[in-house]
Amino acid sequence: MRSTNRRVRLAVAAIGATALVAACGSDDSGGGGGGEDGGALVVWTLENLPDRVAAQEEIAAAFTEASGIEVELVAIDEDQFNQLLTSSAAAGELPDVVGALPLSGVQALAANELVDSEAAAAVVEDLGADTFSEQSLELTRDGDTQLAVPSDGWAQLLLYRQDLFDAAGLEAPETYEDILTAAETLDSPEVAGFTGANVGNDAFTQQTFEQFALGNNCQLVSEDGEVTLESDECVAAFEFYNDLMTNYSLSGAQDVDTTRAAYFAGQAAMVVWSSFILDEMAGLRADALPTCPECTADPAYLAKNTGVVTAIEGPDGEGGAQFGEIVSWAITVESQTDAATEFVSYMMEDGYEQWIGFSPEGKVPTRQGTADEATRFIDAWATLPAGVDTKAPLADFYPQDVLDALRTSPDTFSPWGITQGQGALVGASLGELPVPQAISAMTSGEVDPGEAAQQASAAVQEIADSLE
Repeated sequence: MRSTNRRVRLAVAAIGATALVAACGSDDSGGGGGGEDGGALVVWTLENLPDRVAAQEEIAAAFTEASGIEVELVAIDEDQFNQLLTSSAAAGELPDVVGALPLSGVQALAANELVDSEAAAAVVEDLGADTFSEQSLELTRDGDTQLAVPSDGWAQLLLYRQDLFDAAGLEAPETYEDILTAAETLDSPEVAGFTGANVGNDAFTQQTFEQFALGNNCQLVSEDGEVTLESDECVAAFEFYNDLMTNYSLSGAQDVDTTRAAYFAGQAAMVVWSSFILDEMAGLRADALPTCPECTADPAYLAKNTGVVTAIEGPDGEGGAQFGEIVSWAITVESQTDAATEFVSYMMEDGYEQWIGFSPEGKVPTRQGTADEATRFIDAWATLPAGVDTKAPLADFYPQDVLDALRTSPDTFSPWGITQGQGALVGASLGELPVPQAISAMTSGEVDPGEAAQQASAAVQEIADSLE
């Protein structure tokens, strides 16, 4: 055990990698990889917003007080992760632990043999594998090897105006057919049937399309790593999205901000967005308030009158699938192993409710509960206060069926490329955005859906070739 002095350092990464290496290595107590007596435990976190960093400082301080292990918390931007990882590994200054690491980041660590899979497996085994979402464990494994400890996730959702659907006698939009029927029925000069992203330089466009593509069993790659965007399933997904966007959506360029704004203004009957929208839709964030006509009298009107679909099914689909992101705790090969496993275990148990609590709408628990209290964490999640300027539990605004759909969503996540072991390709593709560029060209009329699929496939194949 370390000294019992309560000591938590915070170093926010500067723009370049050099600044981060200095932050990790300049402290007299040592950085990551120093052995069991190498000084403070160095923890990188990709949850780098100031209020979230402050919350993590509090959790780390409580861990230090309980364990005597000092923690040096380093907040970094996700966009800088690969660069910082490379430079820090070369300098021998890897952190002990990385938190809020997306699936592609876990794969990047594993591909470079920088992850301590035995330590991750030990944490999962100690906490109880049966207390985790089975799919979250599957997505963070390589075969039978547990690469990281899945902590939470955010879900991509199809949100729809339940009041408009009920008035028109429409079924919930769970299939391609139901979605197109609803979009055609509800589309009018005042309200678009659907709004979705089509900007070519925005990863949100791919996330939106991928939600629909997965539902039709359209995959980025096959099990043997072959790019499959020209498959019949994928061409059908491009055709479906093109129909929605060109016939029933708002005109012009649409992105993460404009799609939310249109739905909040009551100008669209359906939208695809992440679960991070839920607190905003309830009127809990001052800079993103709903502006629909009914929202003047009741800022939470949309929250009370919005239905949620998680998994969508296309004609070639197999039971529905969903895009979402699982983030994890990864322990590196140069970690102070005992201290690192103790810290991650703490974050997944004693500190877990506080961890998911600083943004519950986007941090759906992947660990349902403990061996003694099987639903402890998932039950607590629904009661945790969400929001920024105003705080209130999601359960104050959303019916139980919406919360149930969200709480079980990690079990349906199946993002492109991860289960096929192509995390590096996924990460590189999100850097160059070939799929959003093809969608932009398609929805602007430059290419037809078949040509868009060919364009995206060729570009992804070129990226895949560059990684060999």
